[in-house]
Amino acid sequence: MIDAKSINKNIFREYDIRGVYPIDLNKDVAYIIGRAYGSYIRKFNQNDCVIGHDNRHSSPELTESLIDGITSTGINVLNIGLVTTPMYYYACIKNNTPAGIMVTASHNPKDDNGFKMSFNEKGNARGEMIQDFRNFMLEENFVDGDGIISFMDITEDYYQLLLESVDMGKKSLKVIIDCGNGTTSLFAPEIFTYAGFTPIVLYGESNPDFPNHHPDPCVEENLKVLKFAVKNFKADLGIAFDGDGDRIGVVDENGNTIPADKYMIIIIRDLINKYENKKYLYDVKCSKSLSDEIKKLGGIGECYRTGNSYTKARCHDGDFIFGGEYSGHIFFRDKFKGFDSGIYAGLRLIEILSKTDKKLSELLDGITNYYQTPELKFLSTDDKKFEVVDKIKDYVSKKGYKYLDIDGVRCEFEDGWALVRCSNTGPNITARFEATTEKRLEEIKEEFTKLINEYNK
Repeated sequence: MIDAKSINKNIFREYDIRGVYPIDLNKDVAYIIGRAYGSYIRKFNQNDCVIGHDNRHSSPELTESLIDGITSTGINVLNIGLVTTPMYYYACIKNNTPAGIMVTASHNPKDDNGFKMSFNEKGNARGEMIQDFRNFMLEENFVDGDGIISFMDITEDYYQLLLESVDMGKKSLKVIIDCGNGTTSLFAPEIFTYAGFTPIVLYGESNPDFPNHHPDPCVEENLKVLKFAVKNFKADLGIAFDGDGDRIGVVDENGNTIPADKYMIIIIRDLINKYENKKYLYDVKCSKSLSDEIKKLGGIGECYRTGNSYTKARCHDGDFIFGGEYSGHIFFRDKFKGFDSGIYAGLRLIEILSKTDKKLSELLDGITNYYQTPELKFLSTDDKKFEVVDKIKDYVSKKGYKYLDIDGVRCEFEDGWALVRCSNTGPNITARFEATTEKRLEEIKEEFTKLINEYNK
């Protein structure tokens, strides 16, 4: 058995534990993390926790060792088995058990895995909370006990929650869903059928080798088949999910991608006159089209840092009725429980379409459009990437540029913006650029990509 100090420190990331199986994460590492987790949550007077896992090859083995470690400290475990991450969130809510771990690496490569953790009512661990846990683990002051394992199937309860949280109109729609062979393949087709829309299903077989495309709907390449299918079948829309089901990708009736910030405009237009609460949250990656629209509608918008754990907590603490991120994490707090579910986000869009004669693309009529890049990734290392972003912050400060540094550096110009930040899920630097003209977009992009490449040597 290994000791805690031999565990790779870089797997303890900004909002979860994530690494390569079996190099960084294996059954021995999972057992130690379980021992540490059980001992740690005892400090918060927790006696029970919820454990679920996704469909990755390594997830059952890691889950078993993790549970062994947790129960060895006297903590009782509610094992909900193979579920999406949103199903895990709901199991915690339904059982009034705020502590828990979801074994998943979300959209990461097939050989990765990880742990999304919560210790108490503060929600998903993030930032210093994770580093505090790691420091506690390194001390190895673990307690002993005999926890009990119980089992629960949350499926039917979760289906009921979803269906009770939408009110479909009478319009018939042709819907295509792309499960990407991820965990949603086990649940999404049935849920959409129950909702009254028998979907055309792409890659609806659970296969953690992800043989058809990577389960990340934020990457345009991964939507290629869905876009073709929407046009070929003359569907009203296409919906894609990531590996663990907490994010959404959307394609309109013309086969064009609707990025998450544009999806949020559609939702906010629907919400704005229904509730007195007109506060909306979005992350630093989102287009100015979104903030423009919120202002035009008379709403109150706030730009916040990226990371579903941060967004979820901020939506709750700041009483935002709705929030989301460019990566496809969407949070409804009007008639839903406030956690991110790609399936529910899809149902809410269908709900709107089922009550209007407009096509999906027409729901974005009248917005201000800008020229923009997708999210760009630059391979770095987990140590180097922070150094690069710090140097860029020094650069913009010396140039006298206006910037926001809540998450990396978002440099604001009169005619555009540039964002450079550290990825919190891998050894990458990410960037995104937007401007009022193509020429200006290229100028901004060239200035900052040159800096990234120079500092990243």
